[in-house]
Amino acid sequence: MSSITIACIGSGNMGNALMKGAAASIGGGNIGFSDADKAKARAAAKSLKALVYASNTEAVQKADYIFLAVKPQVLGAVLEEIAPAIQRRITAGGAAAKKTPVLVSMAAGWSIAKVQSMAGAHVPVIRIMPNTPALIGQGMIALAASAEVSVNKIAELEKILGAAGEIDPVEEKYLDAVTGLSGSGPAFVYLFIEALADGGVRSGLPRDKALRYAAQTVLGSAAMVKETGKHPGELKDMVTSPAGTTIAGVAALEKGAFRGTVMEAVEAAWRRAKELG
Repeated sequence: MSSITIACIGSGNMGNALMKGAAASIGGGNIGFSDADKAKARAAAKSLKALVYASNTEAVQKADYIFLAVKPQVLGAVLEEIAPAIQRRITAGGAAAKKTPVLVSMAAGWSIAKVQSMAGAHVPVIRIMPNTPALIGQGMIALAASAEVSVNKIAELEKILGAAGEIDPVEEKYLDAVTGLSGSGPAFVYLFIEALADGGVRSGLPRDKALRYAAQTVLGSAAMVKETGKHPGELKDMVTSPAGTTIAGVAALEKGAFRGTVMEAVEAAWRRAKELG
């Protein structure tokens, strides 16, 4: 069993998704949850055979990694609460000093510098932007670290979260854009799948078949982009025959400004992420 320990403050969808991946790597017994909603924390812990902490302060006293899985609007209060306990660990000296915790923040808009301004100037911080497909091991997780985080610690965290999906280290300046694209993107894709299915129903397909075909079409198309390495435009052209059915549908999408609308959705989410900082 791994000796790495994790405290997850917050037990919502994203915290649950990442801890599910982490449990596959280090075991649920090395993970503990803390949440203002104790029932949610107990439910999350039960599913992974993890621990439940009585408070956020207790959660941060021994963990190697402290995941801050709370909404951006709540993060300031959480950091204010746990900062004294983190500082006591850093200044303890001896063996305790070697166990300085790494804060892992997933709050949209909160820069590493802003987290450190509340937790402590030299607290190691890793900022991540995951998405909900991590629940099934298909997430996209962007990662940026402060200067205090060693290369070994970054590699260790990548290994811990590997079961949750793909991990991509990036410069922090890109994380707000990542939030708009892959952080918010699943909701846009679900809308598209729903619309595809509705189109199938409108054309006469039973609802269950329409939804099944729509979901598999999006899944297979995404796999084609990843596995072939071809540009999406090239793959689109492979489907689009002269005067055929697909070009008629593409023309309808273009008439509705489909691509421009999707771009505006990502940009709107990006702007909102910056506002939350």
